[in-house]
Amino acid sequence: MASHVPPLPQPPPLPPLQALRAFEAAARHLSFTKAAAELGMTQAAVSYQVKVLEERFGAPLFLRRPRQVALTEAGQRLAPAITEAFEMIASAWASGRSGAQGTLSISTVQTFASQWLAQHLGSFQMAHPTLAVRLDTSPRFVDFAQQEIDVAIRAGGGKWPGLETHLLMHTGFTPMLSPKLAESIGGVKEPADLLRLPIVGPDDPWWTQWLTEAGVPTDGLQNRTRSRMGSQSLEAGVAIAGGGVAMLTPAFFAADLAAGRLLQPFDLVCNDGHAYWLAYPESRRNAPKVSAFRTWILAEMKAFLGEAEG
Repeated sequence: MASHVPPLPQPPPLPPLQALRAFEAAARHLSFTKAAAELGMTQAAVSYQVKVLEERFGAPLFLRRPRQVALTEAGQRLAPAITEAFEMIASAWASGRSGAQGTLSISTVQTFASQWLAQHLGSFQMAHPTLAVRLDTSPRFVDFAQQEIDVAIRAGGGKWPGLETHLLMHTGFTPMLSPKLAESIGGVKEPADLLRLPIVGPDDPWWTQWLTEAGVPTDGLQNRTRSRMGSQSLEAGVAIAGGGVAMLTPAFFAADLAAGRLLQPFDLVCNDGHAYWLAYPESRRNAPKVSAFRTWILAEMKAFLGEAEG
């Protein structure tokens, strides 16, 4: 008597891929017109594909209003999962084709790029010679869904929805100036002496916090020229040239301090709770090039901070 072999369970039926793509793009843009432009379709085609998906789903996914659309509650629940699924497919496809090679695109701010990353990146490229690196320095936080960026390094609290983050270093800050500028007033002997000198970025909250913790009234920051350089690198350049006292992160300027180009007159280093973080979409955590960079930068930063503290 022949044995009975039960049939293998069938995977649940999936909606048409084209309908999912149209829904995901329309949900991301909250616009059928923009979704159509992105996908190379007509607006009517996008609307039709979304309608197909809604019929399969059994409930409306969009509220259609004059000149705009909005996600229903069901659409809001569905959209993030569909976006993540497409990102995972794209990541797996790219990883399968190239492995840890191709181009790694890194978005970061100018100070971190010039004061740390550029000085250490050579060891990463030696370890991964088939992986080219492209740096994008911008103060704006990257939109991974819209830009061809693999990882970002940004300052902040490290809590960004949909992103996996790793702490790199805390952004401590303290005043620094050129020895010559300090000598111009007979030396900087106490924190209040700093207010006798030009201040770079006096409206920077770091100045208020540092002076307060040093026990110095902040009235001396008032009625000063509100010059802002936009990055610590540029502010350090002003300080080295003797143009004023800058509020800087010591770890970034250890070489300038050691060479005597900058002077750190006080041991007090403050922190506003922010830090530099490595960030990337959760769906890309296993991509070979992201994994390679993550492993390298965490080890490199640990060694760097150990040397800085030593």
